[in-house]
Amino acid sequence: MQQPDKNRIEIIRKKNLYKKFFCADEYVFRIPKYNGEMSREFTREVLDRGTAAGILLYDPKLDKIVIVEQFRCGAYLNGDYPWIMECVAGINDRKGENLKDVVIREAFEEAGAKIADKNDIVEMLTYYTSPGGTTETITLYCAKVDSTTLPEFAGLDCECEDIKIKAIDYDQCVQYLNENKFNNGLMIISMQWLMIHKTELLKKWGLK
Repeated sequence: MQQPDKNRIEIIRKKNLYKKFFCADEYVFRIPKYNGEMSREFTREVLDRGTAAGILLYDPKLDKIVIVEQFRCGAYLNGDYPWIMECVAGINDRKGENLKDVVIREAFEEAGAKIADKNDIVEMLTYYTSPGGTTETITLYCAKVDSTTLPEFAGLDCECEDIKIKAIDYDQCVQYLNENKFNNGLMIISMQWLMIHKTELLKKWGLK
């Protein structure tokens, strides 16, 4: 059996269900099966979120990770503690910005971190947040920062952001990861990447 051919996918119908900050559409598909036949028609609802980017702020001199903590309504409505420890992130929703521009802007807005030199930013990877139901991809970066220059709180008042900034020892963050205290994909994936690539990252920045 051969891999299914993407070019044989058929969109029979598309209907918009909702469009505001989020956009949800209903699709009717037919797709090629692994045995070469075409499937029957089936329906999927898809949340169109576009592209987003996250950035793990790392102070290599003090060996600290800069984490932002803020209220997340999804966690609250799910019955969990809603002030979540995350890395800085944002949606690519401004014309003319690339993803690196997004994380530089968000680093300042959410953590008060000024990243003047783009050489201090390293791209980690890109992944789908939930490919069965959303188009969203997230590209992750890691940036070198001086954690001693950051404020205690940040965020845009116009977006009702109330963000606490924490500089946490790298070893403590590893422990948090092992104890399941990081409960979101951005933070988990970023920390796992840094654990694998930390030595080569320090060499790239001329610190090892």
